[in-house]
Amino acid sequence: MLDKNGIAKRIAKEVKDGYYVNLGIGIPTLVANFVREDISVEFQSENGVLGMGPFPFEGEEDADVINAGKQTITTLPGASFFDSATSFGMIRGQHVDLTILGAMEVAENGDIANWKIPGKMVKGMGGAMDLVASAENIIVAMMHTNKAGKSKLLKKCTLPLTGVGCVKKIVTNLAVLEVTENGFKLLERAPGVSVEEIVQATEGKLEVSGETPEMVV
Repeated sequence: MLDKNGIAKRIAKEVKDGYYVNLGIGIPTLVANFVREDISVEFQSENGVLGMGPFPFEGEEDADVINAGKQTITTLPGASFFDSATSFGMIRGQHVDLTILGAMEVAENGDIANWKIPGKMVKGMGGAMDLVASAENIIVAMMHTNKAGKSKLLKKCTLPLTGVGCVKKIVTNLAVLEVTENGFKLLERAPGVSVEEIVQATEGKLEVSGETPEMVV
């Protein structure tokens, strides 16, 4: 089973040379710490940053340099800062190659709910709806079940949707799954996790074919 850093490390393998990548709040922000050093990647944040680096070490934070989640960040040589209108122009103009988001629920058809739980205070939608509407490739980083042990990979989302039929791949603490026309397809299982455990933790339709390899992180 993976922890949050393990999920981020596995997703980092999906980042290719030359990609422009948007990292959502939560687990996705950790991905920047694990990208291979031999490739060139530009991380974008919708608050107006292009060229984010790993998180700063304790004591080296600059309170004026933050991501969309108000976390302090570092920037790489050549990084740029700009207004939110320019940032969303990049997103809506489909200039971001990969979007990595957290989620509260994902449905078997690729719907995602990641911004609101009715009755609870939330800060707002942020840039999530623009990101899921514009991105060609969306990977979700999430825990497979909620704190009550119930599946977050569902037949149908129960929470207000952020986007419809947009998720391509999901990496959880238990598995790597692809969203297909037939529902979720199991691609890899986390170290020490059995296929049976993944099946039990997945409410939505799950396709399992052949021997499922253990993921390398």
